[in-house]
Amino acid sequence: MQLDLFGYEEGEAIPGLSYQLNFLTEQEERELLAIIRTLPLHPAQYKEHESRCRIISYGGIYDFSTNTVEPSLELDPRFFPLRERVAAWLGAEPREIENLLVTEYAPGTQLGWHRDVPQYETIVGISLGSAAVLRFRRYPPSQPTNRQSIKLELAPRSIYKLEGVARWEWQHSVPPVKDRRWSITLRTKRHAIPPRRPLPVHS
Repeated sequence: MQLDLFGYEEGEAIPGLSYQLNFLTEQEERELLAIIRTLPLHPAQYKEHESRCRIISYGGIYDFSTNTVEPSLELDPRFFPLRERVAAWLGAEPREIENLLVTEYAPGTQLGWHRDVPQYETIVGISLGSAAVLRFRRYPPSQPTNRQSIKLELAPRSIYKLEGVARWEWQHSVPPVKDRRWSITLRTKRHAIPPRRPLPVHS
């Protein structure tokens, strides 16, 4: 099942948000988790703060001190099939997916309100291990009407896509997870980056 409309009020939706259950089979999930367990994950760094999330980033890693993407590892060949499958789901070429980020959330770990870094266009997330909640609120949140959040339940083996309005005019966050969870985020490159509001810092 793929949902291209996510209702937050009667008759309305968040354009650019798609969600699909069972993008992966249970066997495919087990195989990906077996790969992830061999990776040298390390705590994510947000300026002077070290996150409880552990990550590994391929194709570039964002430096929150300089707001730039710095060189990182080339993609592990074991992720080539997943990149090809996601590209087909997007209707894109695999080479258009420039970044793949693996994140591990220990129980109690959260991800603060943010928009994704501006060097990338379409954002895809795949959930592994356990369920989580993805919350959304309009950006910027300084306006009182933009502070109310809505949520999307992310099931294991599901996939979601953020593009257009959902990508740029909404923020998202993940409240503390109950059980250990992993996510794989894939990002496509932007060819032109127009001026935008400053990104909020992850909490």
